[in-house]
Amino acid sequence: MLLKNNMMDIKSILVLLFCFSLANAQKKINFDEGWKFHFGHAANPDKDFNYSTATIYSKSGGAAKTAIDAKFVDTTWTNINLPHDWAVGLPFENSPSFDVESHGYKPVGGLYPQTSIGWYRKHFNVDKTDTGKRFEIQFDGIFRNATIWVNGFFVGNNFSGYVGKSYDITDYLLFDKENVLVVRVDATQYEGWFYEGAGIYRHVWLNTTNKVYIPEDGLFVHAAVNGKNAEVIIETEVGNKNFNSSNCSVYSYITDRNGKQIAKTSEQNLSLAVNQKQTVKQKLSISNAQLWSLEDPYLYKVIAVVKQGNQIIHTKKERFGVKTVRFDANQGFFLNGKHIKIQGTNNHQDHAGLGSALPDYLQYYRIRLLKGMGSNAYRASHNAPTPELLDACDSLGMLVLDEQRLLNSSPEYMDQFERLIRRDRNHASVFLWSIGNEEGWIQKTETGKKIAQTLLAKQKELDPTRTSTYAADMGNEFNGVNEVIPIRGFNYRQFGVADYHRDHPSQPLLGTEMGSTVTTRGIYEKDPIRADVPDQDITAPWWASKAEDWWKLAAENKYWLGGFVWTGFDYRGEPTPYKWPNISSHFGIMDVCGFPKNIYYYYKSWWTNEDVLHISPHWNWPEKVGKPIDVWVNTNADDVELFLNGKSLGKKQMPRNSHLQWEVIYEPGTLEAIAYKNGKKLSTKIETTGQASKVVLSPDRTTITANGKDADVINVSFVDAAGKEVPDANNMVYFTISGDAKIIGVGNGDPSSHEPDKCVDGAWQRSAFSGKCQVIIQAGKTSGSIKLEAKSNGLISGSTIIQSKQ
Repeated sequence: MLLKNNMMDIKSILVLLFCFSLANAQKKINFDEGWKFHFGHAANPDKDFNYSTATIYSKSGGAAKTAIDAKFVDTTWTNINLPHDWAVGLPFENSPSFDVESHGYKPVGGLYPQTSIGWYRKHFNVDKTDTGKRFEIQFDGIFRNATIWVNGFFVGNNFSGYVGKSYDITDYLLFDKENVLVVRVDATQYEGWFYEGAGIYRHVWLNTTNKVYIPEDGLFVHAAVNGKNAEVIIETEVGNKNFNSSNCSVYSYITDRNGKQIAKTSEQNLSLAVNQKQTVKQKLSISNAQLWSLEDPYLYKVIAVVKQGNQIIHTKKERFGVKTVRFDANQGFFLNGKHIKIQGTNNHQDHAGLGSALPDYLQYYRIRLLKGMGSNAYRASHNAPTPELLDACDSLGMLVLDEQRLLNSSPEYMDQFERLIRRDRNHASVFLWSIGNEEGWIQKTETGKKIAQTLLAKQKELDPTRTSTYAADMGNEFNGVNEVIPIRGFNYRQFGVADYHRDHPSQPLLGTEMGSTVTTRGIYEKDPIRADVPDQDITAPWWASKAEDWWKLAAENKYWLGGFVWTGFDYRGEPTPYKWPNISSHFGIMDVCGFPKNIYYYYKSWWTNEDVLHISPHWNWPEKVGKPIDVWVNTNADDVELFLNGKSLGKKQMPRNSHLQWEVIYEPGTLEAIAYKNGKKLSTKIETTGQASKVVLSPDRTTITANGKDADVINVSFVDAAGKEVPDANNMVYFTISGDAKIIGVGNGDPSSHEPDKCVDGAWQRSAFSGKCQVIIQAGKTSGSIKLEAKSNGLISGSTIIQSKQ
């Protein structure tokens, strides 16, 4: 027994020594905190810290009289933490420019030189014990055209606003004094035609490694299913930044989701010349492999290990899933051999109150909302998503169509495409790549075809396990990109799909962009002055379709793989069908806060097996007593009977993939629907309410992590004196918070609201729209109770307590 205890102690000591050795060998430090920010000026060098008049590229490290200079005094600059989107805090500007309009009327771009350049500075120290290590600064996303310096030395430029980039900064670091990292962000040029934000809106990391190391995206793992087992191929890239050749060995092992090791390779020796990179390919088998699926998104972990002698000098860990994917031109899409109709949504990356700078928690929040209505796929339109979005989809079980920004094969865009694929190819959720979207200038031409072939060849080189599509706003047309794309993507043109399938029966077909019904949550009459459209599936632009028009075709024809609705959430910019005062889109199945519109219940009816029975509109219409109201019922029941104040208005059979309507002469009271689904009784009702009497706060969760980064969404509603939720309340709400937390954004889902998303601390407020608004808080670093209180004049205040824990 004594021997056994001693052996356990020795084992524990070895584990501790291993962890200590590894901690000193490599570090990944989050660099989000402690930045300074100041606007520059695109047209006035005096207001741009002499950027274009001082000579900064003539000699290395020379940047005197500019904000690049390490000695520059930035004490008056604004203190910020990342992620940071400066555009979301700017006022709205009514501009005749289409580009300003499409970006949500925010004063960013070439017309606004005073708010389109942002300077960021961060002071930091490096541990002297890390002398001799390799250092890399990693930016996950900056909008846009970012130029980076360390201690006055130019490091690099990232042209893309969406794909991250890393830079080796080893040579420029100081160990005996403070270092200064400077980033100049130039957002004068747009990339998209939608709200894009501005600034360092994703995470930044400082990576410290041995000079023999695995690059950031240097581990690629993929699996092939063979019966109940899986063969896992692990490709580990190792580089040598020493000034002499170096020897090392590489091995890998796999753990289950709980960290239990289930397979391990032997060690493979490498000899690396100076600046050489080599890739080691190793194979492992998993017995009785558990497959990644929508219902059970099981994730394994692979850990690649680099050793020199007996010392571990670098490890790299990736999560991965085991699955099979098949696209059949006649039978549809199969995941793990099971036929699945792709029920997807397109989405941009902004959220109410936050712009494009979302805490990681919001990625999970949004994916859970989409899954709740039955969506099983997400198209990252039209750019590389943030890595945390893919993490959420991996963990929650959501397929992802990962998309390149432009159909272009120049060195710049090939580099962006390579960075995208290398970064994202280990994600279990990514089931398909997209090489571009609606490239009308070239998609039908020989030039477009050649560019597509070049991109497809690069995709197969970097990721032979997947294939690609292209989102074409073309009907039954074949010339150009469609000749070579493996999966034909349709943006709208849904009535051309059948003819295209007839003419090209061996090419699988996917609705990459479908629907585009425009609706304003809780509004039931068209109002061109306020820029509202009715909250029902009745209005779509000329180039698009209503939900029922496309989904019936996709649902009832096997050769449709399925499709992606434009869009899951409303987003800032691209106002349609109106312009000012409308500053957000109306396309969403949910609004910018994630509050469901009525069309949400149409999709949930046919995209889930849950019991759905939903009546709209609300029943507060004092001005319409005795007048007809158009009542819609969305359900997946077999039949529905509608009652007004206990009197039957008739029973109707429920057509598949459709909805029901009644014309009801309005009188206040209760409108009730009773339905039967496979013999099971369902019922729901809406009621006339009184005026709002009390504010109600509903947090998404009541416990958050006290790490300075975690966040929570608190939705605000109102009830009358009888406790009934008031659907048309528009009260102004004032928020106060106590405890170690802060409010970081507010919203209400109104596409024409010009209220600020960001307020001065102590003066946070937002009016309700159609009965709801939203506030987002972020944790501090101290455990304890956080109290959020919401007050509204003449109403009983609401409050909620959230616990923040380490």
